[in-house]
Order: sequence, then structure tokens, then C-alpha cells
Amino acid sequence: LEDGVLHCPAIELEKLYGYGLAAPLSSSRLRYIRDFAPDVIHIHTEFGIGLSGVYCARKLGVPLVYTLHTMYDEYIYYIAPKALAPAATRLSHQYTRILAKRAGAVTGPSAKCREYFRPAGLSDKVRVIPNAAEVDAFLPGRVSAEQKQALRGRLGLREDELVCCFVGRLGREKSVDLLLDWWHAAIRPEDHMRLLIIGGGPGEPELRTQAQALGLGEGAVVFTGALPHDELPPYYALSDVYITASLSDTNSISMLEGMSAGLPVLQRTDPLNAGQVRDGDNGYTFDSAADMADKLRKIQAMTPEESAAFHRRVSEEMRHSGAVDLASRVLAVYQDIIGRADSEPSDRRLRFHLWKPRSGREG
Repeated sequence: LEDGVLHCPAIELEKLYGYGLAAPLSSSRLRYIRDFAPDVIHIHTEFGIGLSGVYCARKLGVPLVYTLHTMYDEYIYYIAPKALAPAATRLSHQYTRILAKRAGAVTGPSAKCREYFRPAGLSDKVRVIPNAAEVDAFLPGRVSAEQKQALRGRLGLREDELVCCFVGRLGREKSVDLLLDWWHAAIRPEDHMRLLIIGGGPGEPELRTQAQALGLGEGAVVFTGALPHDELPPYYALSDVYITASLSDTNSISMLEGMSAGLPVLQRTDPLNAGQVRDGDNGYTFDSAADMADKLRKIQAMTPEESAAFHRRVSEEMRHSGAVDLASRVLAVYQDIIGRADSEPSDRRLRFHLWKPRSGREG
């Protein structure tokens, strides 16, 4: 226990991005939490610490909130061979439904989470609370023109090129391979467009090989590798568009960071994420290589005044997507669940602690 945060020893799972998995049961952990006397226990993961939270909530008689962040259907390939994928998918659905049924409230970053639980009749239990981004860190103007120009030069990006960035873990579920295929199929050198792929992960070597095989050398696609989060603002600042073909994201924080920097979004059409990107308002959706290219050319053809207004509109939309707004929505869920769980006033004081897990530990 350090500075009010309970850190739990964890086993590092190298195959799953180095995530830490802690033991789900611990008598000392339960003792620490009983002494802390929480009003609510809120779990954000289904394993290890998540199971521990379910156990502690039941033992202490404390209301439980469960947030589903991940569409596990897109991650089954990490743990199960192809032949067993259907069975593993059914099992993952059953498992998350058990957690949802045990919780007094369920939240998720997009309507996709609500649809995930609809077959189990639990969709009405899900409160959609969009993810938050560190808006202030990515606002336009935080990076100087000189910094952007220097970074463009270091990456080999010309001033006349439209730069489209993707930021995220490079795993199969992010569909960067599809993005490369469609870029190869529809974007030509004379379009003066460049794809900037920011991030690392288990799929990075394969994606680099794919780009080379497609003839998408440094003249078309640039891989930066993994970058520390605090180094990202200049990369967003030098970009013109945020682009993603992923259907696994519920409300991508990287996308929100790009929007905070004023980047319109090109998002592959996803009915379950409808409304996040609105054509001509904060970006465009696309469903084919040709459609993607057409939307990019539409952005590229804008006058400087039209482009500036577009970027400004996107950035201003994000003003209410910061941590304070997220906290207010989450606290409303806590107040509601407490009001339903006991007879104490719903405006009782709540302690709200946020922290980032340390390396080798699960928080």
C-alpha cells in the first residue's frame, strides 16, 4: 500500500502486450479494502483484479459497477487456435454476462457495449459513458510551427503532403493490414498523401513486411514504432487527418486525442459506433478503398479557410470530453447505485481515486 494505492504483484503476459495478471483472491487484499471501507467497487477488467473486485464487493456488501472496455470477440485469436475460436467466443460472452449480472450497474464507452449484452437481455442495464481524452495536452497551438516542421523533416514528410495518422497498438484487431491494402489499392503517388502509423505491438513486423510487399515504401507509409504517450502531441499536430479501419474499438481514446488536436476522422463504417463520426461535421466514414480515397481527396481539396474551419470545429467539439466530464458521468452512476443499494442519502460523499498501474503490477 503506497500513497493510498494498493499495488498487486502480477505476472506479465508477454503475448498480450505485456499486461499484468494478478491473483484474483488474496486475504491481505481483502483486509486492505475492508479497512479502506469503499462506498462502491468499480471494476474495469474481467480477470485478476476484476475478479478480486467482484469477490470483495460480495464479501463486504458493497455495490459493484462493471465497465466493459473490450470487445473480446476481436481478441480470441490471442488465446485460442482458429478451430476453437467459436467455442472460445461463446465462453467469453457467457463469462462477461455473469459479471454484468452480478453488477448493480454496467457502463461502456459506446453503444457497441450495449449491443454486446443485448442477447442476454442486459442492454437496458448498460449506461454509455464515452471515453475521455487529455484534451488540453493535444489542443491546437500547443505545438509550434517550428516543432512541426522539424518533425516533418525528421520523418521525411513533405509540406505539400496530406498526412493521415493512425495511433494505436499494432495487433490484428486494429485492422491496419486492411488499411494498408486499401491504401495500396486507391492512393497514388500523384495524390501527395502519406500514411503515418504510430505505435508498436505484436503485429508490427508483419505489417512492415506487408507494406514492403505492396510497394508502400517510405514514399507512402511511415512507421514510427512505439512512442511514449507524452511524445504524441507533435505527431498529431503535424497530421491532417486521423484514420482507422478498426471495428474492435468502442470509443478510441487515440481517435479522441486526434480530434482534440483538431484532426477530422476517417473511420471505417461501423453501425454499432454510428454517431461518433458524422460526415462533413467531424470527419467521414468509409466502407471501401475507393470510398476512403474519395473522402481523403475531398478533405485535400478544401480551401485553407474551409480546412481551418473544419479543424476548429472538430477541436471545439472535444471541449466537453475531458476528465471532469467523465468523472461527473461516472459519479452519477455511483450516486444512483448507492441510492438503490441502501437507505442513505444519494448525495453522500464519495471518494474518487484514479491512478495508472505501474510496470509489473495491476492496479
